[in-house]
Amino acid sequence: MSLDNPLEVYKLLPRSNCRQCGLATCLAFAAAVIKGEKRLTGCPHLERTFIEELEGKIVRQSTPEEQLKQVLVPLKKEIGKINFPASVERLGAALSGDKLIIKCLGKDFGVDSEGTVISDCHINVWVIVPLLNYVIYSAGKAPSGKWVPFRELSKETVWIAFFEQRFEKPLKQLTDDHPDLIEDMIHIFSGKPVQTSFEADISLALYPLPKVPLLLCYTKPTEDIESKLNVFFDETAEANLQLDSIYRLCVGLLVMFQKIALRH
Repeated sequence: MSLDNPLEVYKLLPRSNCRQCGLATCLAFAAAVIKGEKRLTGCPHLERTFIEELEGKIVRQSTPEEQLKQVLVPLKKEIGKINFPASVERLGAALSGDKLIIKCLGKDFGVDSEGTVISDCHINVWVIVPLLNYVIYSAGKAPSGKWVPFRELSKETVWIAFFEQRFEKPLKQLTDDHPDLIEDMIHIFSGKPVQTSFEADISLALYPLPKVPLLLCYTKPTEDIESKLNVFFDETAEANLQLDSIYRLCVGLLVMFQKIALRH
């Protein structure tokens, strides 16, 4: 018998919610065990022999970052099939020796034929996976200038929910907490203030990839009304980057913005 979900672990616990493990409930402890954040030894009510018997049966979940690293393996194989010189125009890239140079938020990212990504700035796997997907699958369609919300790119509600909960809402909170972040986006990430038909105090165009721009529209909070942040994409976005990679790219941007905010 393998223990591959929190409920299976929970059934083996005393279910007393004693909090001696440091968590509020036994179910929270069981979830932490599956995630690899806690070990069964953290529960003082389990016998050591029982723990030793169970430890080898626990199937711990890999983190999202670990899962993305597994996704990188086939992508790196596909990169080797791409003709870099013939792809320069399609990607809006440049060629430097045997590497493609692609602008990501105004910074140069180099990609070689083995799928290795190099840059002077911080690189995280949330950005690397979309970048390689862009190189392999982008249709090279030029942005039209028509901005649409994420929900118009996808009819799959699961991606819409992920996008709102893991990018839009955290970014709004981050911007509320760090008002200078908008200025950082302009100066550090080559953001461009633009005029749009959307009502907002600030409308900022960013280019996480040359042919996948996004638009941030932010309205500052007042005494009576909370702030508002909306994210838009060019209507051609999905032709140049698969939907799951658009989501992952946005999470990668959020990680970058959070690191910048921590410096203030």
